[in-house]
Amino acid sequence: MNYPIEYILFGASLLLLLSIIASKVASIIRVPALIIFILVGMAAGSEGPGGIEFDDAWVAQFLGVIALAFIIFSGGLHSSWKSVSPVLWTGVSLSTIGVFLTAILVGLFVYYLLDFSILMALLLGAIVSSTDAAAVFSVMSSSGTKLKGSLKDLLEFESASNDPMAVILTLGFIHLITNPEASIWSMVLLLIQQMVLGIVIGLIMGKAIVFTVNRLRLNFEGLYPVLTLALVIFTYGLTASIGGSGFLAVYIAGLILGGSDFIHKQSLTRFHDGLAWLMQITMFLILGLLVFPSRLFPIIVSGILISLFLIIIARPIGVFISLPFGKNSLKEKTFISWVGLRGAVPIILATFPLLAGVPKADILFNIVFFIVITSVLIQGTTIALAAKLLGVNAPETKTKTEHVEFEFHYDENSQKIELVIPQNSEAIGKQLVELGLPESAIIILIKREDKSIVPRGGTIIEPQDKLLILAENDDLPKIKSIFGI
Repeated sequence: MNYPIEYILFGASLLLLLSIIASKVASIIRVPALIIFILVGMAAGSEGPGGIEFDDAWVAQFLGVIALAFIIFSGGLHSSWKSVSPVLWTGVSLSTIGVFLTAILVGLFVYYLLDFSILMALLLGAIVSSTDAAAVFSVMSSSGTKLKGSLKDLLEFESASNDPMAVILTLGFIHLITNPEASIWSMVLLLIQQMVLGIVIGLIMGKAIVFTVNRLRLNFEGLYPVLTLALVIFTYGLTASIGGSGFLAVYIAGLILGGSDFIHKQSLTRFHDGLAWLMQITMFLILGLLVFPSRLFPIIVSGILISLFLIIIARPIGVFISLPFGKNSLKEKTFISWVGLRGAVPIILATFPLLAGVPKADILFNIVFFIVITSVLIQGTTIALAAKLLGVNAPETKTKTEHVEFEFHYDENSQKIELVIPQNSEAIGKQLVELGLPESAIIILIKREDKSIVPRGGTIIEPQDKLLILAENDDLPKIKSIFGI
């Protein structure tokens, strides 16, 4: 059915408003917001009160891929290489060996449980093998769970970097089902290709985005979010079009950006944070619209059994085998096993067999959807409790909310100085972020003619600018040299 454009806009805005309000309610009753978004979509669908007819798997997959790219980029932007580097190899092991073992174990269980061929069973295992970055980021944030050490960094890195393995396994098994003569070694080569290209292009584009944002000098600040938005899509599209993992590339690019200094950093981070939430709500609403609740009833028993096997057996085995020599304790590994949330990624991957015409793909889609629902309900609602029981949560710190007055005290190691930029200074025309000032240097104020300017990273130095600077004594010669004084 074709709806008038004004009806579509009205309906979309109404669904977004309902989801935002529902997320507030979800935080009060301690239910993950993700499940609320899906339920709102299901209620608005063809079998719900909304009665919206939607069964286009291609549109759902297209929008889901775009949404995931921005969500994963935002996750990287909120992290930094400094926080990820200590857990790099542990995360890589979890996102490759752990995902592979989970897929195989679930596949074998499904093969003996259902009337599926071995390849179809392994395909289902591959689809649900990876944890979901959107689910992990959202639930960890909404539950207010604070973890000891680098556990949070490890979980977020794993959830953002394990999609390539799940995608490769999914596409590989689809290829083997639709092309029986194909070799399994092609899957191995494809995995290596995806990982290598994703890492290389992600590193290059991360540096390129920082360089572009700092050097382009756009006339309007409002264009910078548009610029980064375009560069994220470009990074994903370029990587995926040449056979790499676009999700891995945008995560690494965001990781590099998050650990770098660039102009308008705070405003751009807030923009992508809001965009990630919009994409997350949109993605789960669409996936909720796509499912038919009546089709879930016949697979409830098998769905519960598969979900419990995944949560209690497959995921823990994958974690413990992939982390045998790590620094993580038994309790930490148990917690990592429990936080293997499934979210939108498996549902989006389940649309691939639908579009490829794989036999029983509709049954597979419904089982995957049910597994995601149970995973978010069971694991998502108990993360805080699991962290407390296992003793991996960080101790709460009490913060005072009363007004505090600050007073600066200068000692013999630092001082406040005023500098006037000479006409021949090499700093003229450059942005502050480009000058390479020492870390101790804080430019408090810039006086330009009769104007007082609060400096930012993108502020451009002009002749005769008067700078009020606070810095350590040892750095003063370098600061004066940078400004040509």
